[in-house]
Amino acid sequence: MGSLQTVSWLKGFLVHRFLLFIIWLSSFQDVAAAHYKTNEHTSKSTTAELANPPGIGVSGPIQVSPSVIPKYTSPPLPWTPPMYPTFPDTYEPKLTGKCTADFQAISSIINTAASDCSQPFAALVGNVICCPQFVSLLHIFQGQHDVKSEKLVLPDAVAADCFSDIVSILVSKRANMTIPELCSVTSSNLTGGSCPVQDVATFEKAVNSSKLLDACRTVDPLKECCRPVCQGAIMEASLIISGHQTNGDKIPLGGSNSVNALNDCKNVVFSYIARKLEADKANTAFRILSSCKVNKACPLEFKEPTEVSKACRNVAAPSPSCCSSLNAYISGIRNQMLITNKQAIVCATVIGSMLRKGGVMTNIYELCDVDLKDFSVQAYGMQQGCLLRSYPADLIFDNTTGYSFTCDLTDNIAAPWPSSSSMSSLSLCAPEMSLPALPTSQTLRNHGFRGGGAFGALRLIIILVFMLYGVVRH
Repeated sequence: MGSLQTVSWLKGFLVHRFLLFIIWLSSFQDVAAAHYKTNEHTSKSTTAELANPPGIGVSGPIQVSPSVIPKYTSPPLPWTPPMYPTFPDTYEPKLTGKCTADFQAISSIINTAASDCSQPFAALVGNVICCPQFVSLLHIFQGQHDVKSEKLVLPDAVAADCFSDIVSILVSKRANMTIPELCSVTSSNLTGGSCPVQDVATFEKAVNSSKLLDACRTVDPLKECCRPVCQGAIMEASLIISGHQTNGDKIPLGGSNSVNALNDCKNVVFSYIARKLEADKANTAFRILSSCKVNKACPLEFKEPTEVSKACRNVAAPSPSCCSSLNAYISGIRNQMLITNKQAIVCATVIGSMLRKGGVMTNIYELCDVDLKDFSVQAYGMQQGCLLRSYPADLIFDNTTGYSFTCDLTDNIAAPWPSSSSMSSLSLCAPEMSLPALPTSQTLRNHGFRGGGAFGALRLIIILVFMLYGVVRH
């Protein structure tokens, strides 16, 4: 038992330390900016590089500026990073008093959303963890806001008050107050919009509700994204109640109004499912459906890798100028957020396809030792990237250790180089794609162009601990 407790403590400690490095990384922006200002007379040309995005107040999400990372190889002395971040206190929320919903009935879903959208990390995990859970909460609230009523939607005025109360409750539980903007969600998501069906009786007359609920009651996370069952049932029901499909005959969508109506009707279908299923079951299903969506695209914002194309166009062997340009480009985009392993595959493929279009035919990922983890947030100076699981996962808050999460991969899994410049060749289903296997033998790595050496042993320790607890493979 003693050894198991020791390993368990070590696992939690390592993941917690990674979180602290992320907090320190954001804190380092201000230090780096101050350091720059003291030397402004010697480096005026770098002003644009160091410009941080505008802040959003004390309660805003962490802004990790990519431009800071390549600029400095070590923190300015005598800087010492804070050991523990400060988390906001919980408090009793001030509600509008105009929303009569029973928030206590879905308190477990609210608590999960508050943790997943915690103030320090909402922006870093927004695409994968926070926003999917917040949207799921809205679906469940919409379906269960008034079980005595036959309505599947909220009136506009009531929706605005209830939406405000939901956000207030989340913020009072340490969530970030910018969740609506971060997730591009408004109170209109709780209304029926332009969907012609908005009550239970009319819905059940039009839709085979038993078929719909059977398809979504238990969603298989291994199969749903590649062989949709629940998604197909939701789309079919949405088409029927939006008037675009009757008796199995599909009517082509025409114009933006038709598309809006279909999207509004999807929300109504989600509301119906949330009304009929237990909150935890509905939440699980909605999160899996969200993971299918987010893992299909690269959430990172980046520009055309023109400089990389120029430096790497004719290389056939490791080139310092090529690898330096490539690694600088990746360093400039990866600190936007934490991404999943499958999103990293998509990101690597997208950038690789752009490079192939720019004339780079050689697999420079291999030449320059670029791994999947390089596309996600790194612990400063350690070359330790964290890729989140492609399956739904939550942040966990502990009063002693703070927030924690599980990294799915941290070892050297090679980034895939696309076989062509076309993205059409990428498929995450084969039939259900697994991630590349862990290295089985020690191969010569191009450590001359990236950090390695002393941190190799630490990487090995971390990956072994994760493997012992089954978190390297989902």
